[in-house]
Amino acid sequence: MKTTPSLKPAEVKKGWVLIDAEGLVLGRLATIIANRLRGKHKPQFTPHVDCGDHVVVINAEKIVLTGNKVGQKLFHYHTGHPGGVKERTITQRLNGPNPGSVVEKAVERMITRGPLQRAQMKNLHVYAGAAHPHDGQQPVKLDVASLNRKNTINVIKV
Repeated sequence: MKTTPSLKPAEVKKGWVLIDAEGLVLGRLATIIANRLRGKHKPQFTPHVDCGDHVVVINAEKIVLTGNKVGQKLFHYHTGHPGGVKERTITQRLNGPNPGSVVEKAVERMITRGPLQRAQMKNLHVYAGAAHPHDGQQPVKLDVASLNRKNTINVIKV
């Protein structure tokens, strides 16, 4: 009887994936990215080994949120001083100096915590604009919008 093969870290082959986030829904995009980072799309997935791909996300500032999240979703953070709890809306974070942090945090919260998560998050490269320095790795373009019709928001013009 054969046993299920367990992948060793030396046997891992990492690929590069390019995702254009323009017009994509944040939560659905984060789920797809998290699965790619963990390696769950591969048949030889091993939970305790970093077997995922490198994911490059461009146009992170052009993501879309559904419902009333644009005005109501709040992010809390602490300055480190007593009484230093502050909050920002998601619109303020997208218009701020680092709009890619919204995508990074969404993905980070979908991956199991621990040393493996920190290693997998190093394989995520998020850029606010369309330019990125990873052309030399020849990333394969993944069309997330064509995977499911709910991945984008279609505006009906009347």
